[in-house]
Amino acid sequence: MSILNKIKNKFSFNYRKKRWPGLINAYKQYLPVSSKTPIISLNEGNTPLILSKSISDLIGNDTKVYLKYDGLNPTGSFKDRGMTMAISKAKEEGREAVICASTGNTSAAAAAYASRGGLKSYVLIPDGYVAQGKLAQALMYGAEIISIQGNFDKALEIVRKLSSEYPINLVNSVNPYRIQGQKTAAFEIVDDLGIAPDWLCIPMGNAGNITAYWLGFKEYAKIKKNLKLPLMMGFQSEGSAPLVKNIIVQDPETIATAIRIGNPVNRDKAKIVKKESKGDFQSVTDEEIIVAYKMLAKEGIFCEPASAASVAGLIKNKNRIKKESTIVCVLTGNGLKDPDCAIKNNDAIFQKNIEPSLKNITKILGY
Repeated sequence: MSILNKIKNKFSFNYRKKRWPGLINAYKQYLPVSSKTPIISLNEGNTPLILSKSISDLIGNDTKVYLKYDGLNPTGSFKDRGMTMAISKAKEEGREAVICASTGNTSAAAAAYASRGGLKSYVLIPDGYVAQGKLAQALMYGAEIISIQGNFDKALEIVRKLSSEYPINLVNSVNPYRIQGQKTAAFEIVDDLGIAPDWLCIPMGNAGNITAYWLGFKEYAKIKKNLKLPLMMGFQSEGSAPLVKNIIVQDPETIATAIRIGNPVNRDKAKIVKKESKGDFQSVTDEEIIVAYKMLAKEGIFCEPASAASVAGLIKNKNRIKKESTIVCVLTGNGLKDPDCAIKNNDAIFQKNIEPSLKNITKILGY
């Protein structure tokens, strides 16, 4: 064998050896799985932590702002982290079907992982309040969709009752395995940075994700003894802010459909996170969300509106940030989930119905 071929084989071997195995295999020692657990995976996790120069500069004080872009998971949202665990455990228990209520992202992840594992999936959605990109995913993955007259909270009430009476697993974030899978995002942040951030800014809907991140940070702190835990800063839209106002919002309204939830099932757990981390829950307006949404796009990052709530919330608190802080904003979903919002809310120039001549195109380009 030539020296060149030996080098090629060496690099090929190293590449295969380092290939990301999915979050269950990567963090198996921290998860409730065993040799009997059939791992249903799409190699989720290992999403990028991106330094945002423009937002760091906007906050000032030598602050570094990173974006945990979980919109690059297989189905385009953080839900995949929890779903690989929930479906794997459902398969281990011998279930043949799973069910969820969804504003969109849960349905896509549940349907994808259920199909991967050979299970049937059923989804209840609030009629007219699921973005087309998410609905398209669930349909293509083979879910049976039931659209109800009512909001997400009513849909969740129904599926919780169903799953308690029939042999069908509920895979919403009330499922403890969902939280276990989602906590791995905190592990990844610490592994990437070498530390935990000073602030973790995150959108809140059902509040399972903020609960999961805090669990992850605390578990890592038991191993990494010098790990300082972050302030957990949860943000909701002003029109759908039950955790901020400490109420049940009967008719939540927001452009950020992924967090359009009036009665979060993880309310009590989220309150504990806020207290233990000395963090805060705040609301941002839809207008502030759209400003952050566009700002992220200018850095080449296309997230769904709900994701931008974390950045909008950080900007709202920029005068509270201490010098040389490290901050992570969680971007929970991909912008392709909600293309209608992008088409209606951008600053781009869209030239239409132009005669296709070199002269016309040259003139438009300003040459």
